[in-house]
This record gives sequence, structure tokens and C-alpha cells, in this order.
Amino acid sequence: MLDINTSKIAQVILYAREMERAEPELRGFIDNLNEDEQASLVAVMWIGRDSFDADDLEEAKATAREEATTPTADYLLGTPHLADHLENGLDALGISATDAEDDLL
Repeated sequence: MLDINTSKIAQVILYAREMERAEPELRGFIDNLNEDEQASLVAVMWIGRDSFDADDLEEAKATAREEATTPTADYLLGTPHLADHLENGLDALGISATDAEDDLL
């Protein structure tokens, strides 16, 4: 189970798509998430880039917590194709970000 709601992941996706204009907002948004939300966000990204399978969500979250050596915002902002990986991760988990993204627009 994710420890972050879909609308927060959708917000990160929207900010990530506008990285050149929205980097400060994205960084601030991620920094304001609690540790469990940040770990879930990283886990979804890892699932989306095929580092973990959707069935391994709990392992991915635990790994995200254990291996957090840099601030989560720094790590995620340095990840190429962040928005795509997050969308793919949600899809793999059977969650659609489209409705949540549409609600935010």
C-alpha cells in the first residue's frame, strides 16, 4: 500500500513536466512530504523504471528508506524522465494518475 495519495504523486508529475519553470515548487513540494510519503514516491518511480516489480512495493519502500543518503528532492530531480517513471509506476500498481492530474489542472 502506498503511503502517499495519488493526487500528491500527480502534482509531482505535473511539476516534473514543467521542470524548467517549476523546479523550486517541485523541490518545496517534495521537501514538505513526510518520510513515508517520500519513500513511497521513490518506490513508485523505481517501479516505473523497472528497478522493482509492482509486487515488490513494500521492499521498494523499505529500500528507499534505507538508502536515503541524499535529500529526496535532490535525488528525484536528478532522475531523467521522472514524470514518465512516476506515471509508469502508478500504472504498474493499477492506479491511474490521469484523473488526479486532470483535477489539478
